[in-house]
Amino acid sequence: MPTPSMEDYIEQIYMLIEEKGYARVSDIAEALSVHPSSVTKMVQKLDKDEYLVYEKYRGLVLTTKGKKIGKRLVYRHELLEQLLRMIGVKEENIYTDVEGIEHHLSWNAIDRIGDLVQYFEEDSKRVEELRQIQLKNEDNDLSN
Repeated sequence: MPTPSMEDYIEQIYMLIEEKGYARVSDIAEALSVHPSSVTKMVQKLDKDEYLVYEKYRGLVLTTKGKKIGKRLVYRHELLEQLLRMIGVKEENIYTDVEGIEHHLSWNAIDRIGDLVQYFEEDSKRVEELRQIQLKNEDNDLSN
């Protein structure tokens, strides 16, 4: 099971490969705001744990295991962003909030969040009813 830090790297590598067709150490370092030497150390660990294959000066490729986890991690991130957006969290808070919670939820909780998002998407009245509750609560907060 990858650590939260390993998950961040796998997720970023997966997204870079999906977007550009490759992921270089320098691209990963820039995306994660870390030093290239830190990326090299983590990539070597991910290679040892069989999430990717890394050849010095040649780049890296995700293994089947790495791709599967990378895809799931991207799904988790996007699902949490979708949920927070849906429930009215301010856009400027969403990325930071997702980064703060995504590693602390079980996959069972992620599946249930997926169910909740689906529940809201299936009937737009549900989202509107939630908005009405939020407005009422905001009004109550202002009057207290």
